Amino acid sequence: MTFEGRFSEQLIADQLEQVSLSFLVDELEIRRGGCGPNICFAMGALGLRPHLVGAAGTDFDEYRAWLDRHGVDTSGVHISELRHTARFVCTTDRDHNQIASFYAGAMAEARNIELQPLAERAGGFDLVLVSANDPGAMIRHSDECRDRDIAFAADPSQQLAFMEGPDVRRLIEGADYLFTNEYEKALCEQKTGWSDDDILSRVRIRVTTLGAKGVRIDRRGEPSIAVPAAVVTEKVDPTGVGDAFRAGFLAGVSWGLSLEHAAQVGNAVAVHCLEVNGPQEYELTPASLLDKITASYGEDSARAIKPHLA
Repeated sequence: MTFEGRFSEQLIADQLEQVSLSFLVDELEIRRGGCGPNICFAMGALGLRPHLVGAAGTDFDEYRAWLDRHGVDTSGVHISELRHTARFVCTTDRDHNQIASFYAGAMAEARNIELQPLAERAGGFDLVLVSANDPGAMIRHSDECRDRDIAFAADPSQQLAFMEGPDVRRLIEGADYLFTNEYEKALCEQKTGWSDDDILSRVRIRVTTLGAKGVRIDRRGEPSIAVPAAVVTEKVDPTGVGDAFRAGFLAGVSWGLSLEHAAQVGNAVAVHCLEVNGPQEYELTPASLLDKITASYGEDSARAIKPHLA
């Protein structure tokens, strides 16, 4: 929501212990989001058939229909009988100050979901991406992947700040991929007590997004792979950009591309997201993706990626 005034003008310095305020907002925008749905949306747009696993409320029907239309299998979404779907509510004033609340709601029930029955129904999972969710669910699902020998990627994202060291260690131990941004990389090392080399000995591939500087990919005993960011026409809204990168990168991996080319796809999808308002409002087509790849990384990269975009 958008408030055309200033929050500071509504606050009285000697009355802050008894705040009761109401703002008349001029704009209300409702956007679809959530790390898992954002990633699945982009993977569906790239022609894959991702399975969304999580918990939502009875108010999920419209969102489910949207995801189904965009190639996402939502049969693995648990519907709570007691709580609404998680949501983030934010009001921004004319100085871009924000007052926001996050309602976890049905998300807490994701810890009750077992992956094995879903995998059997799907004919097996190629990779399970354990992204930001209820922390108990994240730990359970990484544990189950290890126990059942299912390849998985750890993507703690915003939840990393709220997880204790032992849980972070359980989340990432044995992961095929570990996704973090630069700040989360340092926080991960601090919370686990593990050095960069320690973590690389416990995961197969470490992917660190660097914002405008692109992405770095590390493997134990191998030189780092640095991939610059894709060309940006206009920066509009960074919300969901990291999710879009993960979708593009993992799509590239599933196509058998090199890590460098997979990162280029991830960066190009991320820029599609960056150039619009909202994490699922962009249009991703083979032509738009190839144009961005060509402009950013050249004809050779475009030729390597094109066969997978039918």
